[in-house]
Amino acid sequence: MKIALISDIHANLEALQATLDAIGAEGVERIVCLGDIVGYNTDAAACIALLRQAGAVCIAGNHDRAVTGAIGTEGFSGPATRAVDWTRRRLDEESRAFLSGLPLTAVVDGALVAVHGALHPDEGKELVRLDDDAKRALSLQALAGHSSGARVCAFGHTHRAGLWEWRDGSLRSIPLDGGATLQPDAVYLLNPGTVGEPRGTDQRACFACFDSDTGRVTLHRVAYARRATLAKTRRAGLAPRFAAVPAPLRMKLIGILRTLGVYEWVKRTLPSRVSSI
Repeated sequence: MKIALISDIHANLEALQATLDAIGAEGVERIVCLGDIVGYNTDAAACIALLRQAGAVCIAGNHDRAVTGAIGTEGFSGPATRAVDWTRRRLDEESRAFLSGLPLTAVVDGALVAVHGALHPDEGKELVRLDDDAKRALSLQALAGHSSGARVCAFGHTHRAGLWEWRDGSLRSIPLDGGATLQPDAVYLLNPGTVGEPRGTDQRACFACFDSDTGRVTLHRVAYARRATLAKTRRAGLAPRFAAVPAPLRMKLIGILRTLGVYEWVKRTLPSRVSSI
């Protein structure tokens, strides 16, 4: 089965539509969404509707659970908390019920376990960020002993694409540029990146395709109308400062302004249309 993996849409309708259009050209048989359908941007209900129309298998992310009240927003950033509150006030009951019914894990085609944050621990797995080898090793060990017998755990949450292999008790990162072929004597963690909230210098939407018959994994990036998304997010008062700047550069810029002691002054004095673009 050829499976398209998407994650961290974050209510970005333009990015999701462009991604689904690109997936349609790949001949996939199943779409799996690894959570965080909502958050940060303004089109939560429309994104849910698109996923349901596509028949996607969906997992609950931490933003999805926060919007429904299943978890709180402790540990969320300021923009993330504002977006959760904003979405809660506007989401229709049908969309809210859909999010409330999402599972934390799903097994797809007997070959892939889908989660949002991690396969471990038993509680709070949607909040775990697999951003270092120690945590990745724990989820890979959980996968190796998983009752499904699946060799791949697909996850999101970090907004960064990647592939990690666990073989003979050792962990290594596998380059995804140009694709990769999974080996039958190993287990893997696969992150397809983010559709709607890029954190790297590449601002395109990102998804992965996994062929469970051949073991082939490919990564795809898709351009979309990012300015249209930013305009809606800015009008709603949800855009972070300097939102048009790629996240790594934005955080460096904010850090420099804080070091110089002028960040709060910039926030107060610059027009919102400048500081939020």
